[in-house]
Amino acid sequence: MRLPRPQPTIRHCLMSAALPRAGSARRCRVMHGSLPTLAVISLSLSAVCSLIILVHLLRGHRQHMWIMNIVWVVTALYAGPFALWAYFRWGVLSTQRVVMQAKHRGEMPPGHRKPFWQMAAVGTLHCGSGCTLGDVVAETFLLIVPLSLFGKPLFAAWALDYVLALLFGVAFQYFTIKPMRGLSAGAALKSALKADVLSLTAWQIGMYGWMAVVVFLLFGHELDKTGPVFWFEMQIAMLCGFVTSYPVNRWLLKTGIKEKM
Repeated sequence: MRLPRPQPTIRHCLMSAALPRAGSARRCRVMHGSLPTLAVISLSLSAVCSLIILVHLLRGHRQHMWIMNIVWVVTALYAGPFALWAYFRWGVLSTQRVVMQAKHRGEMPPGHRKPFWQMAAVGTLHCGSGCTLGDVVAETFLLIVPLSLFGKPLFAAWALDYVLALLFGVAFQYFTIKPMRGLSAGAALKSALKADVLSLTAWQIGMYGWMAVVVFLLFGHELDKTGPVFWFEMQIAMLCGFVTSYPVNRWLLKTGIKEKM
């Protein structure tokens, strides 16, 4: 009796679509051979971009809001050349020197004269930097202390990612809102929670969505956190987080819940 031919999975269909004329063995070799190389290139390029921004900041171009120094350096770790472009296009408009010169002339700082969509983008990057730090700390911690939730290490990672991302994100908002509004510590913390929980959740949804595609559809298993491919996929996940969080940040800025940057 002839057994029925197994149906191809979505993962196999995606691979076949990418390389329709290659055999399965060749497809596997290509995927496993080129993806780590691409991952190393992307991670290395992002590290260089982050270093360029850091050097520029240290050479007398620190941001008027000190927390933005961290935001730009962290953003480049996943956004690479895009972050570098945004920093030299938007970030340099909000340095201490530029802001003080504008105030001395009685003018509005140029960073506050940006188009609204750019303000929303910078606000989203501000949110994303807290998420990024939280995710990196969580994933590194789980390398040392493996945990599982509902029998899945992935779900434990997502839960810890969210908690730490929220802590970092609220801290970033706190150090932005408190000096800008002159609030007490308690009032600033309340405003930070109000401003960040929704935007951070939207960011994490985008991040989780991409990693779910990677784990359950593209690979069929969790990736090795010590390898470059995992962190490359996390870079893409952060960009997906930006896409899902941007509309929320626009709304938060329009309603005045979040400060324009």
